[in-house]
Amino acid sequence: MIASYEAEADRFEAAFATADRKTRAAAVDGFIDTDATKISWSRALKADLGKGKRFRFADAAVSLSQYRPFARQWLYYSRSFNEMVYQMPRIFPMEENGTENRVIQVSGVGARAGFAALMSKNAPNFDTIEKGQCFPRWLYEVAPKSVDGQLALDDGASTGGLTRRDAITDAGLAHFQAAYPGETITKDDLFHYVYGLLHSEDYRSRFADNLSKELPRIPAVKKAADFWGFVEAGRALGDLHCDYDAVAPFPVTIAQGALALAHIPDPVKYNRVEKMRFGGKRPNVDKTTILYNSNITITGVPLEAYDYVVNGKPVIEWVMERQGVKVDKASGIIWDANEFANETMGDPAYPLKLLQRVMTVSLETVKIVRSLPKLEIGDQPK
Repeated sequence: MIASYEAEADRFEAAFATADRKTRAAAVDGFIDTDATKISWSRALKADLGKGKRFRFADAAVSLSQYRPFARQWLYYSRSFNEMVYQMPRIFPMEENGTENRVIQVSGVGARAGFAALMSKNAPNFDTIEKGQCFPRWLYEVAPKSVDGQLALDDGASTGGLTRRDAITDAGLAHFQAAYPGETITKDDLFHYVYGLLHSEDYRSRFADNLSKELPRIPAVKKAADFWGFVEAGRALGDLHCDYDAVAPFPVTIAQGALALAHIPDPVKYNRVEKMRFGGKRPNVDKTTILYNSNITITGVPLEAYDYVVNGKPVIEWVMERQGVKVDKASGIIWDANEFANETMGDPAYPLKLLQRVMTVSLETVKIVRSLPKLEIGDQPK
């Protein structure tokens, strides 16, 4: 993509080197090669070409992102090549790749798949959750320097050349502290309370109409014990959903026999997955069976695991969709989950293990959600 841009920049400069700014800007649309297999031209990128801006590939711009629920993908994180990054660099800074944060992404106004919430520790795509709106634990800003050149830090922590501060306001914390006198509540507690509450089936049902038209409002529950119940549930859910690659794989049965006992001379070839599908045929699809590839058939998938739904679809099905090989019709770009497994994760069986891990995540999520306190909203402090 960058090479294509630079090639077009060379051609453009040769043709319009002496033209004035307005002439250059007006000429871009009719001049550029719009072949979608080479580059996708955004409004901002066209403007950069007209201004004569040049770019080089930067290794530091490559970072992991949360492209879809429970599916990470490499991102070239750049204001120039990502259209409309909005406030995301304050949440996951470009200046310090790898800076730690967690973000709660919720369905945006007008989402058609129903309300959803998902916590991530990587920069999410706009449609990881449909029309997603993000609420981070932390915000990062470039640390100002004092006159003598020393960093002038605020109450936040310093990370490289950045200052980290709470994204939760003091007023928000005070509101909940007033609701539960005598309780010691931190902003970290409040962040996880929100995540727990957003998973409450009572909350989603009671406020379904509001959630379809506006961003969530977070009430204080009546009892302090219930508040802490939501906090602990939210913390457990957050850890599950952010660190799903560390979760124990669900012990499915492999129809061909236990893989640990099999002789597999070429693990890359043996584990290669093109497209997973369910057992049976429509209309009698068998979701307890997943045909992973010609070598591996998974049986004994617990149907309860499909009860964990994000963005209108069970997360198991999100994994089945993304862990395979797909070709984008417009650009011709090939997404091959096997390459990610081999090159990034160093394990050709990663897609299989991810599927099993997400089964565990789904079952644990359903268990936690069904054990949440009943939603009883107390009088709000004035």
